[in-house]
Order: sequence, then C-alpha cells, then structure tokens
Amino acid sequence: MKRHSFNSSIGFVLAAAGSAVGLGNIWRFPYLAAKDGGGLFLVIYLILALTFGFTLLTTEVAIGRKTKQSPLTAYSTLKKGWGGLGIIACIVPMMILPYYCVIGGWVMKYAVSFIAGDWTQTATDGYFTSFITADTEPIVYGVIFLALTCIIIYQGVNKGIEAFSKVLMPILLILVVGIAVFSLTLGHTDGGETRTGLQGLRVLLIPRLSGMGFSDILVVLMDAMGQLFYSLSIAMGIMVAYGSYVKDDDNLMKSINQIEIFDTGVAVLAGVMIIPAVYVFMGEEGMSSSGPGLMFISIPKVFQAMGPIGHFIGIMFFLMVLFAALTSSMSILEAIVSSFMDHYKISRRRATVIEFFIALFFAVLVCLGYNKLYFEVKLPNGVTAQILDIMDYVSNNILMPVVAISTCILIGWVLTPDTVIDEVTRNGAKFGRKKLYIVMIRFVAPVMLFILFLQSFGIFSFL
Repeated sequence: MKRHSFNSSIGFVLAAAGSAVGLGNIWRFPYLAAKDGGGLFLVIYLILALTFGFTLLTTEVAIGRKTKQSPLTAYSTLKKGWGGLGIIACIVPMMILPYYCVIGGWVMKYAVSFIAGDWTQTATDGYFTSFITADTEPIVYGVIFLALTCIIIYQGVNKGIEAFSKVLMPILLILVVGIAVFSLTLGHTDGGETRTGLQGLRVLLIPRLSGMGFSDILVVLMDAMGQLFYSLSIAMGIMVAYGSYVKDDDNLMKSINQIEIFDTGVAVLAGVMIIPAVYVFMGEEGMSSSGPGLMFISIPKVFQAMGPIGHFIGIMFFLMVLFAALTSSMSILEAIVSSFMDHYKISRRRATVIEFFIALFFAVLVCLGYNKLYFEVKLPNGVTAQILDIMDYVSNNILMPVVAISTCILIGWVLTPDTVIDEVTRNGAKFGRKKLYIVMIRFVAPVMLFILFLQSFGIFSFL
C-alpha cells in the first residue's frame, strides 16, 4: 500500500504543532504556572522543552520517518521482539480519544451557548455540573465532535490532516494572540482594590522563590516535565505516525525546532491569555483551579464580569479552544487509524469507521460515568476519580511514561543513539544538539521519567 506524505514541511509542522497545541496547553499550563512560582515554572519548562522534550520529540519523529510505519508496527520494524512497545503505544491514543472527544463536546456546547446568546447562563453556579450529568446532551455533543474528527481523518493525510491544519492553525494563532493582548488591557476595581492585566502578567512572568526549598523546586520540575507530555504529544504514538509521513529529503531538525517554538509560544500565550484575566476579576485565589474547573466554571465567570465585551471575547475564546481540541483529536485518531492500516493491511476509510465505533462505545461510557454509571474511586496519586479520570490516569500516568522509558532504553541502549542521529542528519542536515541528545536519551531522560512514573503511584513524592 503506497504511503502518503505531507506535501510540504510546513504542512508537517502545522499538523504536529496542531497536535501539540491542545487542551493541556490551554487549561493546565496557566494553572501550573500560577501554582509553581510563575517565572520559575516558565524557566524550568523552557529548559526542559529544549532538552527533555526535544529529545523525545526528535526520537519519535525520527523513528516514524526511518521505519515509514505507524506506532503499532514501527518498533518491531526497528528491532525484532519490541512489538509489545508498539502495542502499548497504540493503546494510549485508543484510551485518550474517547474521553478527549467527550471534553471536545463540552467545549462545543459552550461555544454554541456563547454564539446563541445564552452566554450569561454558562457563568451560573451549577451550569457545568448540570450539563455533564444530563442523560443525552453530553453524548450528542461528544458524538458530533468524534464524527467531525473522523470526517477529517477519513479524507487522508493531504486532503484531511494537512489541509485542515493549514486553515485551523493560523486562525487559532490569531485568536490566541488577540485574546492575550486584550487580556493585558483589562482592569477591575473590587472592594477599593484595582487589579490590572499587567499585574496579572507579573504573576505569570516573575519568579517567586520566597519560601521555596529544594523539594519545592523538584515539585516544579516534575510538574513541568509532566506538562511536556501534554504539550508536545509525546509517548502517544502521534509523532511516530506523523513522522512516517515526512518526506526523506525534508530537513527534520528544522521542522522539529519550528514545532518546539510554535508549541512553547502558544503555551506561554495561553498563560498570558488566561492568568491576567482571571487575576483581574477573581484575584490570586481564582487561579487555584485547573482543567474543567478553570475552563468551564472560572473562565465563563470572567467573561460575565467583563460585561457586553465578554460575550464577543467568550465566542472567540471557545472557538479557539474548539479548534485546538480538534487539531489534537485529529492527531490522536490518526495514530490509531495509521496503526490499523499498517498492521491489518486495510484501507484508511475502513480503519476510520472501525475506530469510530470503538471510540463511540467508550465515549458513551465516559458520559454515563457522570450519571447512570457514577461512582468514585481513590487513585494512587490521591485523586478521587470517575470513569474519565481513570482512563486519563492509566493513559497519562502509567502507559505514557512506560512508552517513553522503553523508547529511551531501545534507542539509548538496545540500539544506539546513532539510529536517530543518522536519520536526522540525512541529506547533510546539521544536528546542533547532538551531544545533548546522546546524554539525555541514555541517562537523564530515563531517570527523570522513572521518578515521574513512581510519583504517579504515590510511591515517591516530594510533598
């Protein structure tokens, strides 16, 4: 079966950056930056992005291009006997896709509410809870989001992924920059105290080291490293799949550097977009929430506090989040579809339809987890969880570190780092961080990943 390729390197960069710029950047990065000392978190995150994140991103893209295989089959192609790693790398996106589409449905619901003029209702107490616990509405929105994702992937690499990324990513970037600039112009007086967007920006950018000991800095280090998994789409099989579509004569290092810049820039802009606005209208205590709590409860209250302009900004914001969620869900589905195609030798259309029904089943289960199938269980990391949280914990805290650690062992020790270096430097391309790469893939990254892995089980904690 002939393997399609991205028509251009910019097509690959936008698709990969679109995958990386997802809900994790928008609802987790600002919270961690506010919690972990502002500028201190930013500095550590940037250092890790240029070392740890760069190492794993380069490795996965290079494996994809070298083998011209999807995650399910790439590892066994690279080294006989390592097919098990490919299976785990394929299970990860299969676990993530259903609940990601459910959350994408939540975003769609809010975007529709703002566009339809019901935006003030979204800020009322209990609105979000009453929506996600409803019997049918969350399922309907989740299925629409899943269907939209499948339609794009059904079109293929060029007419689907590349074409949509070239349209959605520039729009997304314009919206992020526009909202971030607006956020800095805000001001609000509450109880005689006036707070401004620029003061909120200081919370994000200026390092707060007072009262922080060595163990606190290690917490920030682990938080930043965990965020990189979300930010760069590492250890989900996605970058292996996308790498397999990169042409042999493309400069891989140049594209990877562009993905790093794009992703890190949007992550920081997400902080500039959200932290000053939340600070202005809710103070520092308003920045204590992350995830759904930040996105669907705190942010609508901020838009309501803005007055009439909040309606327009809210529409722009939720459209931006919807685009970000869609570009990420596309990449998650592509990792699965390409795996089915390579392993079972079936057409893209058949693979997409099969995965649609698999994801549909689990997405409905996730929705029912908030009403008919509601239960609570305590996870090893201390979180009280429902079905969505359990799937998120297993995929993000267990399987993804296993994939990343195993990849480091395979490339760093079983094979050699030259496996990746030779692929990156093909056609005479330069590998500016080659020595750093060797040290990271063999020694530093596996140790850091193992600590993160232990921390997710509550075995090892700095707290």
